[in-house]
Amino acid sequence: MDVEIEAIKQNDTWELTELPEGGKKIGVKWVYKTKFNENGEVDKYKARLVVKGYSQQHGVDYTEVFAPVARMETIRLVVALAAKKGCAIYQLDVKSTFLYGELNEEALYDLKQAPRAWYSRIEAYFLKEGFEKCDYEHTLFIKTGKEGKLLILSLYVDDLIFTGNDELMVSEFKSSMKHEFDMADLGKMRYFLAEFKRCVYQSEKICIRGVAKVWDGWKQLSSKSNCPRYMENPTELHLQVAKRVLRYLKGTLDFGIFYKKGGNNELIAYTDSDYAGDLEDRKSTSGYVFLLSSGAVSWLSKKQPVVSLSTTEVEFITAAFCACQTVWLKRVLDNLGLKQGKTTIIQCDSSSAIKLSKNPVMHGRSKHIDVRFHFIRELTKAGTVELVYCSTQEQLADVMTKPLKLDVFLKLSASLGVCSETDVN
Repeated sequence: MDVEIEAIKQNDTWELTELPEGGKKIGVKWVYKTKFNENGEVDKYKARLVVKGYSQQHGVDYTEVFAPVARMETIRLVVALAAKKGCAIYQLDVKSTFLYGELNEEALYDLKQAPRAWYSRIEAYFLKEGFEKCDYEHTLFIKTGKEGKLLILSLYVDDLIFTGNDELMVSEFKSSMKHEFDMADLGKMRYFLAEFKRCVYQSEKICIRGVAKVWDGWKQLSSKSNCPRYMENPTELHLQVAKRVLRYLKGTLDFGIFYKKGGNNELIAYTDSDYAGDLEDRKSTSGYVFLLSSGAVSWLSKKQPVVSLSTTEVEFITAAFCACQTVWLKRVLDNLGLKQGKTTIIQCDSSSAIKLSKNPVMHGRSKHIDVRFHFIRELTKAGTVELVYCSTQEQLADVMTKPLKLDVFLKLSASLGVCSETDVN
């Protein structure tokens, strides 16, 4: 608590004044948190003096509050690129982040506008230091030097990771950050947010290990308890829940994704779906996965927003979702200096969906499909993406959409770059 008060004083965060007549005061309170390291051991105890921001009124006490945070796909792209070039990934943590706002009255924890004020402050600093902000991911900053030297950083509120191919640029950046802010140099990235529980460096590869999230899946499956089929036989619901949870744990617990040095430059996509898999509303599940540097960097398993009338429609809609993600990933990679070819290949195991992406064939089956899903046809015509047939046995996106036998699941997982804990060690 003493450290927190001292930081508030050093940053000249507030000044004592008289409450204006008719003014409304906003109270403060102490919040305590125990932080753990990657091994589950106590790392430090933190105390924050926060404002009761929930009492603020929009339009009276604040207006704009939006502040971007890094997408997990972006962080995985940075890790994959670092592994490809054989570079280490470093991590910095800004202490008392929200005390650095552009305006003192914005620079208090839990004020609605505090995150936006902090982002504006750190963004201005990066731009002053010669970084360029990615137009398609506003938390990604790139600094280029002479002879191909490069420094890349990704920002998630007060946590940032960065990598570069020049030790001098890395060292100068650390020194500059420590001079500008009160920083904690965490060295090489080992533990980042809750998504990356462990990061292991080996001579030719980097492995990131995530955290298995079971509770959300349990709730999603349990929500089907009102389905007539399960109301008649609740034991079947419990059995299905247990099977899926155990299968998920078998495939993810203590596992990670390898990104290899000198891996493939090319972004490769796989897309697949089930058909009317939800027994309650008969909606289908879309799934896609993108590979870069021999490991998965982006994936999706999500129920479609519409009820499809055919397998062709299901696969076509899924391919359209995948194509949209392809456009974004290609643009980000271009900014990172890993330019992709004009056409990105999307592997699909539906011949009819591939035909429909090229020409308005099968009009009777596709005339009712929402116009937004036909966006993929324009991308195909422009040569941005191309749907290519792959056999069901080689369809990596199957792990995102349907239950599989264990041997098939493990085979496809290995193709995605998934590794076990023993492989990491």
